[in-house]
Amino acid sequence: MKLYKVLGKDRQPYHGGQGQWPPAGEWLEVDGPLILCEHGLHLCREKDLVSWLGPEIWEVEYEGEIVEAENKVVVRKARLVRRLDTWNERMQRLLACDYAEHVLHLYEEKCPNDARPRKAIETARRFANGEATIEELAAAGSAAGSAALDAAWDAEREWQTARLMEYLYSKEGK
Repeated sequence: MKLYKVLGKDRQPYHGGQGQWPPAGEWLEVDGPLILCEHGLHLCREKDLVSWLGPEIWEVEYEGEIVEAENKVVVRKARLVRRLDTWNERMQRLLACDYAEHVLHLYEEKCPNDARPRKAIETARRFANGEATIEELAAAGSAAGSAALDAAWDAEREWQTARLMEYLYSKEGK
């Protein structure tokens, strides 16, 4: 089973926890009982990753005991294998555009004369590709509100996970 750890800058915990993860290849181990959300090394499976995104995504290996929950796993011993450099600011923006665009039809069915979310997504995609300014991005986002983006996070997690994996493992990720 492929596992992941989402971390902040310099291998710092991003979604709670303490300390710093050691450099890639060095094992980290905890003592005591594994308790979800309380004690142990918390990791993600592919299907969980969409719910735990953050600045850095690492592939992880683990040994020994594992406790599986609905949206994460907890292990006693793990190590970072490699940082997925394809997960960068550009890819994060493009993925957000893909998510929003994938469910945009739901918004447009209810508000067929409101093109603001579509234009905001188009502007965000152009910005990610270096074709729009920060001022254009801010204006488009302000005009659109967050209706389409909010809908995207509530819909079709399976599709989102598959799309994330495409970005993380694409050759064009940089």
